[in-house]
Amino acid sequence: MNDQGDTRAVRVADVMGSEVHTIDGLATVAEAVATMKRLHISSLVVNRRHDDDELGLITVSDLAREVIAPDRAPDRVNVYEIMSKPALAVRSGMLARYAVRLLVRFGVSRALVVDDDGAPLGLVTLRDLVLEQAPE
Repeated sequence: MNDQGDTRAVRVADVMGSEVHTIDGLATVAEAVATMKRLHISSLVVNRRHDDDELGLITVSDLAREVIAPDRAPDRVNVYEIMSKPALAVRSGMLARYAVRLLVRFGVSRALVVDDDGAPLGLVTLRDLVLEQAPE
């Protein structure tokens, strides 16, 4: 039994989305928006530029805050200008309750899920983590 009284330890891998949709940092925000619309998603992982680089993340919130609200032209802004980098990442085996604490501490709604070597496996949202642990 864990300290929450539940006999089942919920891990990030249990609730994460396993599809990773990526975009290049040099792509325009207009291209990112088109990709998000086409795939019905609200975030994209930004590819590494080289082996020593880190993954980034661009979300609908980034688009709203950095492009739409200040009335910037989406076809004149590159993804790398508004993405979060490095993206907050959690291991797939991490207990979900610790992932919740981490996302709350950093004030983000999602994190990249990585394997032990840092390769992206998917994304996990605060919503999914919380709802999985909430009592029914």
